[in-house]
Amino acid sequence: MVSKIRNDKEHLVERLGVFMEKQEQLAPMAARILSYIILTGKSGTTFEDLVRDLRASKSTISTHLNHLADLKRILYFTKTGDRKKYYTINEDSILQSIDALTESWIFQKELHLEIREYKEKTNQINSNYASKFNLDFHDNYIEFLDEVTKSVSTLKSKILEKNTKL
Repeated sequence: MVSKIRNDKEHLVERLGVFMEKQEQLAPMAARILSYIILTGKSGTTFEDLVRDLRASKSTISTHLNHLADLKRILYFTKTGDRKKYYTINEDSILQSIDALTESWIFQKELHLEIREYKEKTNQINSNYASKFNLDFHDNYIEFLDEVTKSVSTLKSKILEKNTKL
């Protein structure tokens, strides 16, 4: 059972790593390290765990750990009597990602509202029905952006509420 979970974790580290590499514009190893830390959870992971499980050199792991720490994507803690650093995800970075997504969606909504308004004005002066703009896409996309923004805002509130209880 343990080896099955270990294999599942390896597979997910790779899949999540590729996603984060593209989504977060991270180097492949940095994305894999971040994925590994996410999948390890709040117990934290050590430098040695990363070297062993990601099968990378100490130098490579060190470079990317420092980079992720500089980006404030990860934090570390130590345990009494143990000199090792235990790395965890910085939950504030999740909130920063949510804020960036929300800003992008708000900008997209404003842009689609402007485009829709332009097309609607053009439709009013254009008497040829065949060349009129269809506004359904913009209406549906604006509605989608409103819903997703509201939903992610609710998620952010729940994260903040959970963090204040800790």
